[in-house]
Amino acid sequence: MICAFIDANRDEHGVEPICRVLTEHRCPIAPSTYYDARNRPPSARTLRDEELKTVISAAHEENRSLYGAHKIWIALRRKGIDVARCTVERLMTELGLRGVLRGRAPRTTVADPKADRAKDLVGRNFNPVAPNRLWVADFKCRRRHLKSYADLRIMPMTSAMVCSGKAFGAVWSA
Repeated sequence: MICAFIDANRDEHGVEPICRVLTEHRCPIAPSTYYDARNRPPSARTLRDEELKTVISAAHEENRSLYGAHKIWIALRRKGIDVARCTVERLMTELGLRGVLRGRAPRTTVADPKADRAKDLVGRNFNPVAPNRLWVADFKCRRRHLKSYADLRIMPMTSAMVCSGKAFGAVWSA
């Protein structure tokens, strides 16, 4: 990771100044260490991982991209390829391969990090001065019998409801 950072910035600043600044910021690395890492041949694990990635990808495609790490591991052992299950898991994660999830609800909402968030109109103060002064809404997407539907609850807030956690059906207490 440090070598990748140095590779990305060495044309602009040079290797030795980058190593000096990294060392000042408690990330010590000598220029000779960087050059040794760059000139070192790939390790046996890296070479084996590259071989296994192609085999894992092929096994995943052979099984219509349905198999997860455990079944891919079993399929590889059936073919006579001796590999650890955790290695298959790690390499499948690196390749971005996943098996099919059965029986779990799909993720219905994916937040856009660039989108503007709704304004906090009450300033996180959920203690109204009188009844009927503060109303809150709770919106949930639910899944029942293979169908999704929205559940919207709008309710008045009183400080007793917030303190006991009853406003949203929570089980905590303040």
